[in-house]
Amino acid sequence: MPLESVLIWITIGLVAGWLASAVVGGGGGVVGDIIVGLIGSFLGGIIFHNLRIRLPWGGVPGTILVAAVGAVVLLTGIRAVKSVFNRLP
Repeated sequence: MPLESVLIWITIGLVAGWLASAVVGGGGGVVGDIIVGLIGSFLGGIIFHNLRIRLPWGGVPGTILVAAVGAVVLLTGIRAVKSVFNRLP
């Protein structure tokens, strides 16, 4: 994989993770945002594919939107799991 592709993935992950952190809350820092954004991009892709949702535009903006939606779902799920474990005795 060329270095340019890796940098694009990291940038998209960072932007998507930052957007998700802004929506859901939290602050994992730059590295945390990149990881959440990259995992969110896969999760968002699965969600959009299974629900047969098609965006009217493609390219980087569409990819960032899908990744951000997936990252929001991921962060919401993580918060839900944390709240359940915090309630355990």
